[in-house]
Amino acid sequence: MRRLKDLNSISKVAIGFIGGAVLAGGVATAAVSFSGNVVNACVDNKTGALFASSASACPKGRSSVTLGTGSTIKFTVQKIQPSVITVNVKASDGSGDTGSGSIIKSDSSGSYIVTNNHVIDIAAANNSTAITITLNDGTIIPATLVGRDISYDLAVLRVATGNLPIIPTGDSTKIAIGDPVIAFGSPLGLNGTVTSGIVSSLNRPVTTQSSTATTQSYVNAIQTDAPINPGNSGGPLTDSEGNMIGINTAIASLGGQSTSGSIGLGFAIPINEAQRTINEIITSPTHTSTRPLLGVSFDTTYTGVGAKISQVTSGGAASSAGIPVGAIITSISGSRTPDAQTAIVKIRSYAPGSTVTITCKLSDGSTKVYTVTLGSAPSNN
Repeated sequence: MRRLKDLNSISKVAIGFIGGAVLAGGVATAAVSFSGNVVNACVDNKTGALFASSASACPKGRSSVTLGTGSTIKFTVQKIQPSVITVNVKASDGSGDTGSGSIIKSDSSGSYIVTNNHVIDIAAANNSTAITITLNDGTIIPATLVGRDISYDLAVLRVATGNLPIIPTGDSTKIAIGDPVIAFGSPLGLNGTVTSGIVSSLNRPVTTQSSTATTQSYVNAIQTDAPINPGNSGGPLTDSEGNMIGINTAIASLGGQSTSGSIGLGFAIPINEAQRTINEIITSPTHTSTRPLLGVSFDTTYTGVGAKISQVTSGGAASSAGIPVGAIITSISGSRTPDAQTAIVKIRSYAPGSTVTITCKLSDGSTKVYTVTLGSAPSNN
């Protein structure tokens, strides 16, 4: 397996994609209560989700269960694993990539799968490269690329096989640091692997770039200590009830290491941010997506705190709001922006047309807050 490219430094830590290359050949504290070595909970009879119950009996539609503390993850895994697949990309010379994905939509006509762009980008660049997926039961199915968005590192695949199990979608805006999470995927090609951990941080700005693309991806990421390794790319990060809250996309590795592996610093695209792009790829007649546009360029030589604007596009969102050249963005909608990367990632986390407040330090030393309606531009597909 080739070494993953180190793409961005955070102190002495490098951020890299977690797609694996193929050479030529814990339950939420509010969800259940712990008592000794068992967990007392109620299970939804339809969805299989676990819930706490302060009453002596579970409400209608839910059944009482008593599980060992390790069994709560087991219960969730049994429910979710059939919705998780392995993605294999193979070129005519035998080289390729492997990653993971989730079945997000399925009916009698076929099924849609979400994964990372960097898992399939060699296939997008080479029509002779084949994409297949492997279901949890070992069935291998040919897949086609529906569309992708390099800027958000997302891709959607389709298979003709229908009525496959769909992964339930959660709400990434409701998770908190310390919440338990479960990562699914095929690290190092080991299909059906499950790891667990917690949410370590939120809104972590991560910038990455694959070896075949010139465009960077910007992720306002969920950080987790759940072990994530090469091959986990595109697989789901779920909450303790099995709802997908993120898409695993990158890991950090110590600078200078010859191999990349989990050191407890994994990053996932929040599902609420990914969902807009996924929906646009599926529903757009051209299977393309859009991105929000502030209409500025940043001074990459600026070393102070904030994101210094070097150019404002005439008629763009920033120009219409009155933001001048030379202004230094210090926060966006209340979130501190210590540098240009953070500012770009934060803007990218919004949908086109969203209204944001941008706090700027002006050249005369004053501070001013601007209300900006973000523009829209075709994304990098």
